[in-house]
Amino acid sequence: QTRSLLGVFEEDAAAISNYINQLFQAMHRIYDAQNELSAATHLTSKLLKEYEKQRFPLGGDDEVMTSTLQQFAKVIDELSSCHAVLSTQLADAMMFPITQFKERDLKEILTLKEVFQIASNDHDAAITRYSRLSKRRENEKIKAEVTEDVYTSRKKQHQTMMHYFCALNTLQYKKKIALLEPLLGYMQAQISFFKMGSENLNEQLEEFLNNIGTSVQNVRREMDCEVENMQQTIEDLEVASDPLYLPDPDPTKFPVHRNLTRKAGYLNARNKTGLVSSIWERQFYFTQGGNLMSQARGDVAGGLVMDIDNCSVMAVDCEDRRYCFQITSFDGKKSSILQAESKKDYEEWICTINNISKQIYLSENPEEMAARVNQSALEAVTPSPSFQQRHESLRPSVQSRGPAGRTSSTGSLGSDSAALSALSLDSLVAPDTPIQFDIISPVSEDLPGQAKSSGQSGRRTNPFGESGGSKSETEDSILHQLFIVRFLGSMEVKSDESPDVVYETMRQILAARAIHNVFRMTESHLLVTCDCLKLIDPQTQVTRLRFPLPSVVLCATHQENKRLFGFVLRTSGGRAESRQTSICYIFESNNEGEKICDSVGLAKQIAFHAELDRKASEKQKEIERVKEKQQKELNKQKQIEKDLEEQSRLIAASSRSNQSSGEGQFVVLSSSQSEDSDLGEDGKKKRESEA
Repeated sequence: QTRSLLGVFEEDAAAISNYINQLFQAMHRIYDAQNELSAATHLTSKLLKEYEKQRFPLGGDDEVMTSTLQQFAKVIDELSSCHAVLSTQLADAMMFPITQFKERDLKEILTLKEVFQIASNDHDAAITRYSRLSKRRENEKIKAEVTEDVYTSRKKQHQTMMHYFCALNTLQYKKKIALLEPLLGYMQAQISFFKMGSENLNEQLEEFLNNIGTSVQNVRREMDCEVENMQQTIEDLEVASDPLYLPDPDPTKFPVHRNLTRKAGYLNARNKTGLVSSIWERQFYFTQGGNLMSQARGDVAGGLVMDIDNCSVMAVDCEDRRYCFQITSFDGKKSSILQAESKKDYEEWICTINNISKQIYLSENPEEMAARVNQSALEAVTPSPSFQQRHESLRPSVQSRGPAGRTSSTGSLGSDSAALSALSLDSLVAPDTPIQFDIISPVSEDLPGQAKSSGQSGRRTNPFGESGGSKSETEDSILHQLFIVRFLGSMEVKSDESPDVVYETMRQILAARAIHNVFRMTESHLLVTCDCLKLIDPQTQVTRLRFPLPSVVLCATHQENKRLFGFVLRTSGGRAESRQTSICYIFESNNEGEKICDSVGLAKQIAFHAELDRKASEKQKEIERVKEKQQKELNKQKQIEKDLEEQSRLIAASSRSNQSSGEGQFVVLSSSQSEDSDLGEDGKKKRESEA
């Protein structure tokens, strides 16, 4: 708005300069051409009559000035045939004021314009150097020099701008003086030179000229008073604006406003110029409803950058620059990386876009609604001791209310719904539970329920189940689905039977992020298989976390923001080793969270049917082993029976042989001899059987 208004004033100054040059040439003709004085006076009268046709952007509706000039033109036209030699009088009374205005005042405007442009360019260059300061390798001497350069250039630009604006405002008064004073001097010179009589210069004309002289003095006094006021305003502004010259003001003197739903200011935008190269351009950005707009210098209006309804914004590290944040559209197809000038602007931009993404700007009083939402978030998450005290103090009232007091949270962080009752908080979220905002690498710490083998720690994992050397543990899985997610946080919960626990955990984590200004989120690839869920680093393909699928007992999506989802992991151990604990993990995805939950449900169904098939296969194998064992026993029994038959046949044959060789002889054996004979026969049969 300031530069647009400045353009109007500069256009008006150019029009004044153009018109004054024409008037100066006309009066100069009066001074130079004594013989052509009548024609030059006629031209002057003509130009005065055309004043009402001029289109001055700031003075086009001055009817008093127009009527006054018209009356002057009429008188000058009557006297144009009577003027002769006016060289001395015209040089002093007519040419001097308009020459001073043309050579001094108009040139001063041009000079201030050039100085302002130079100061503005120096300020832009200083801001560019300041934006390039590194946050990793920060040299205090260089930082001090650059900061001093920004302070000096900004102060110089502000002072030059105020003097330039003062000169443009003063030009409006000087324009009237430059038009009226030469004409008054011209008329007085004519009166003095010719000593016009009453037939040409009557009392009415003298009264008119006196009124014009009085008006000029009044305009001059008004100009002097206005100039004095503007000088005092400039001094006050210089004193009040001194802290604002610093690029990063003191946050204690200028606190961050977190309840804004509209914001405007200059930001550096990163634009890619190639596969790996990019440039930063400084433009003016502003919010308009649910849209983020930008306007380059010299443009008539702003252009749409992104629709920020239901968008996501987070702080990022980008090319060694400070105060960078990324805005991602609701569908994840468009994103922009911007850099703020100071930490205050950086935090205000993130809070404002967060408030707009929740569509708070559509309410009747957006700032009051944003303040109420932030206050609700502040009351929703409190430190552990205060939460425990509130939990203990509310326990008697909860018991008196009974089951009817149990409620569940179905609203989002941006909705204006009431908080959960003490009973639902007690039954869903464990007291004194810390919130984990970042992913702990399995190389440094083993999370509960993380079945990590010695060969899986820090190993690169192909998300599509392919491996070059060894066989991947998910290579035999039927289901392989990959999703891009951002980890918001996790915390221990007391129940895993209802989706309300996921909704309440989402509310707690989002509120905690808003209170503690935690904007950074870790982006990962979520791989869903029939065995487990894996969080994989998108850059190194290292498995960050692994969740066994049987331990995932619940998965749910936020009821309003469909890109938020979470699941509950049931693990063994915890603060009490004798019981199982449940941990709820919350994520944000680029697409709908219902798809991810459906994929997890499909994986659990496939795993369930696979487990049934495995148990049926093991049962069938057990039956086959029993049958095989029974068959072996049967074969063994048959072999024994066959051996007994063979032995009986051999005994019978041996008896017949003994009877034929000792026919007619009776041998009486004692019982001991008979047993020895039987043993000898059995040993003989045994040897024959072995042979």
